[in-house]
Amino acid sequence: MKAQRIAKIDHEIQRILGTLISQELQDPRLAFVTVTRAEVSDDLHRCKVFVSVIGDRHQARQSLDALRHAGRFLRGELGRRIDLRHTPELLFVEDRSAERAIKLAQTLREAAAGSASEEGR
Repeated sequence: MKAQRIAKIDHEIQRILGTLISQELQDPRLAFVTVTRAEVSDDLHRCKVFVSVIGDRHQARQSLDALRHAGRFLRGELGRRIDLRHTPELLFVEDRSAERAIKLAQTLREAAAGSASEEGR
């Protein structure tokens, strides 16, 4: 039962922060940012927020800096929109899983093309 409650809180934090970041933040440093996952600690005092940034490394770094700078605002708004006794401290982490998936797919295509050319010989 406890794991289900934490999972619901994770999902709700992800949804609220995604909305806040896309609609409320007007920082020019923010590139296209998507909240991919939120993981709240068991004591509900900290929350890792995984974000995916479309762009190069420089844009990703700038977007993470902008999110960290807006952390107090986001935490305050989160506290107003979610019913928890304690609003967790937000820690923003870049999620590079989409980037890794694209590289893996490219590697698999190249391997398949290489094996197809070897079979044709």
